[in-house]
Amino acid sequence: MAVSAVLIDLDDTLFDHRASARRALASAAASDPALGGVAFDALEARHRVILEELHRVVLDGRMTVDEARTLRFRMLIEEQGGACDDRRLERVTSAYRGAYQSGWTCLAGAPELLAELKRRALRIAIVTNNIQSEQVAKLRRLNLEPFVDALVVSEAVGVSKPDAGIFSHALREVGAAAEAAVMLGDSWSADIEGAIGAGMRAVWFNPRRGARPAGRPDVAEIHALEPAAAVADIVMGAASS
Repeated sequence: MAVSAVLIDLDDTLFDHRASARRALASAAASDPALGGVAFDALEARHRVILEELHRVVLDGRMTVDEARTLRFRMLIEEQGGACDDRRLERVTSAYRGAYQSGWTCLAGAPELLAELKRRALRIAIVTNNIQSEQVAKLRRLNLEPFVDALVVSEAVGVSKPDAGIFSHALREVGAAAEAAVMLGDSWSADIEGAIGAGMRAVWFNPRRGARPAGRPDVAEIHALEPAAAVADIVMGAASS
């Protein structure tokens, strides 16, 4: 069946979350002696682990984004032997949040790829595990909104990737059967396994060339979003990776 719709992840597939978070963490570290005294690569690795753990708690509705951010930096500071008070946490979290939001940017080739997919008359749904208001703001700030037919966010839908329910919801939003749709994303567990479980074909975006999990040699893999025409061919199944 010909492809009529493309479902695409947002964070670290179209939006460069990793770079924005790295810049924001550097700003937070510069504002606090305990964080500033840690080798940055080690701080970033630990920050990423805590961020991912607490992000799941936020998605489950057990904590707000602001509460998770405060707890994240409390943990980082206390792990370095620092004592936290409200003023210190407010300074660090404000530095992080301000730098994160001011540094939003697309991954190279993202707007051009969306434009190429639209030129080929494909419907596009963004399928993302996050908070609705933040993902809407990203699409607007990055000028991606005109390319998107549906924004499907886990907070609004009530289920997160890899649950088949969020993919089914997205397919209904763009009026496509699973057999006529493809998922593009960077997370093997959330995007690739989730899409396959929902009966879809998937394309793995693997810019850091991580090891491919065993057992799915049929999944196409790309390492960049450009050139747009070549990537669109792979997404549509007209070329191999």
